[in-house]
Amino acid sequence: MQKILMKGNDAVAEAAVQAGCNLYFGYPITPQTEISEYLSRRLPDTGGVFLQAESEIGAIYMVYGAAAAGKRVMTSSSGPGFSLKQEGISYLCSAELPCVLVNISRGGPGLGNIQPSQADYFQAVKGGGHGDYRVLVLAPCSVQELVDLTYLAFYLADKYRNPVEILGDGMLGQMMEPVVFRNPDYPDISKEEWVITGKKTRERRIILCFALDPKELEKLNLHLAEKYAEMERSEVLYEVYGSEQPELLLVGYGTVGRILKSVVREAEKQGIRLALVRPVTLYPFPKEILRGQARKAGKALVVEMNLGQMVEDVKLSVEGDVPVYFHGRSGGMIPTVEEIMHRVEEILLKGGEARENNL
Repeated sequence: MQKILMKGNDAVAEAAVQAGCNLYFGYPITPQTEISEYLSRRLPDTGGVFLQAESEIGAIYMVYGAAAAGKRVMTSSSGPGFSLKQEGISYLCSAELPCVLVNISRGGPGLGNIQPSQADYFQAVKGGGHGDYRVLVLAPCSVQELVDLTYLAFYLADKYRNPVEILGDGMLGQMMEPVVFRNPDYPDISKEEWVITGKKTRERRIILCFALDPKELEKLNLHLAEKYAEMERSEVLYEVYGSEQPELLLVGYGTVGRILKSVVREAEKQGIRLALVRPVTLYPFPKEILRGQARKAGKALVVEMNLGQMVEDVKLSVEGDVPVYFHGRSGGMIPTVEEIMHRVEEILLKGGEARENNL
């Protein structure tokens, strides 16, 4: 297959088109605006529709309507724009409507800046809106993985009738790398039983995102919980890299997971054995593999472009069996191989005396 040099934002947009996305609603915000620009040119050529909404709030409810009509639909944003979509995302989960959400995240809080950040982890994984709901969250570490996970996101959205979020960052969205578009042959998921296409000869259908009777609302929540449990059983993705007998386990996702591979290789040159667990699904989180790898290493170091968000899930996963250390940069600062190596050496030399946090 031919490789094409593409920017991350353009690549995720093209992958969406090839995955069958025919409707996109969004509003511009850096560093993801190229997604909208690309789809504004590309979708009309495929018979699809691009529409720049009046706001991020308007865009997410247009997604709701298109998903209810059975269309493969996507929206994208970053930082403050994604915050504005949270109520609508909760509605989509309640109504069990499939769609793909792309967050090319930036520095925060507030308006922040346009540099890459991972400070939207809590928002994505814990649910930034109201109620007992979960969103499948995929975390690519390269432009190629942005493409591959976009195909997967549309399939999983249809499979579970649930929004799927691709959580990237400003670096992935803006960098250029060679990619191959190889659309997997995922099975078609029928929408015939629930989609709203006009009454015709069947009974009337109404898609709601509320239940005024507490018993009915609890019934809905329990139904959704069963679906989330199936996601946790079936959809966990991760990568393990490095030594099979590590002295220390590294944990990082997305751009940081990519940097940590370089740390593993640099450490090997210095005679230090490191292993890396890179979660690809942030929800469902790869708890079992992480626990096993951490026990093997005896200690773990979590590295993030925030002040310590995923580290909480890592600590929950290892269940107190091993010490969990942290190194983070925030505000759009990117950790370097050199500074992470310094932290690794500090932990290995000082052992249990090393501080757990490094902000």
